Amino acid sequence: MLDIHHGDNLVILERLPDASFDLVYIDPPFNTGRRQNRTQLRTVRDEDGDRTGFAGKRYRSIQVGQRGFADAFDDYLAFLEPRLVHARRLLKPTGSFFLHIDCREAHYCKVLLDVLFGRASFMNEIVWAYDYGGRSRSKWSQKHDTIFWYAADPKRYTFRYDDIDRIPYMAPELVGPAKAARGKTPTDTWWNTIVSPNGKEKTGYPTQKPLAIVERIVRVHSNPGDRLLDFFAGSGTLGTAAAKFGRDAVLVDANRQAIAVMKKRFSGVEGVRWFDERAAKRESVVAARGSVARKAVSLKSADARPASVEPAAENADPKPASGAKTSNARPKPSRACAEQADRRPRSASKRAPRATHLPAKS
Repeated sequence: MLDIHHGDNLVILERLPDASFDLVYIDPPFNTGRRQNRTQLRTVRDEDGDRTGFAGKRYRSIQVGQRGFADAFDDYLAFLEPRLVHARRLLKPTGSFFLHIDCREAHYCKVLLDVLFGRASFMNEIVWAYDYGGRSRSKWSQKHDTIFWYAADPKRYTFRYDDIDRIPYMAPELVGPAKAARGKTPTDTWWNTIVSPNGKEKTGYPTQKPLAIVERIVRVHSNPGDRLLDFFAGSGTLGTAAAKFGRDAVLVDANRQAIAVMKKRFSGVEGVRWFDERAAKRESVVAARGSVARKAVSLKSADARPASVEPAAENADPKPASGAKTSNARPKPSRACAEQADRRPRSASKRAPRATHLPAKS
């Protein structure tokens, strides 16, 4: 099962429960200080083309697309630290965490990880070395990345030794036929070429890592059925390795181009679920704005509507206000009426009683 989330990884990580992953591997931006771009080209045979191909034949390049993302942070560790805190929280007791980084920030990240995991949890500094591309004429060419491995518990973790892929001996005649045929296990320096620009594995994502590197980590540091996490998923290489070896994985990325690459990469793969956190947030904001707008229109309409007053019926008794107590007592005559009644002549035999205010009946 692959769950792929499009959204801010920090927001998504906050919702994930503690100790819910057996392996966390991340390949965050390297803080190169520049924008990472990859231009996708298609070549066609053209004698006046701009590049030379196999057997000296000329080809013309046609740009068919470009993908990229900004890779510059004013405070890289402030950006990374809260995400690493969640990575530690999300690991199961036997889980492992891998941080893939390069020489620009590796030493700062190592100190930060020692604080978060404890120095005793540091297991290996793996160097991925490759030999591809140009050479510097002013310094030693940088041809490696660093992968830090930390175990949640340095005395109890997953390490499937028998599943390690073997590499050839450099001098097989010195070890005998049996060992030469079996090969040897790699050290903490892994020699592997980058993703070939023209190979089938290439997705077009700027910082795609070789599947062989990630497969080694998945195969050795997790068990079938385990749950894996990569919250800087990029092109989704961890998901590909997880599906191949029978693991479940959760992938997270905020870059819409990364999501587009993964949709193409996992098309036809069963058990993939997509969650668009950004679209849900946009819909929530639009709904909230619509609700506020409707309320404002309703209030405006109510203010603009003239108050309706019903004419009172002639000689009708006024209706009591809502909630007011009613009484069957006679109304008290005015003072002028009382004085006029006093001035009226009275007969001797039957004197008219003075108008008085009767108390209300209970």
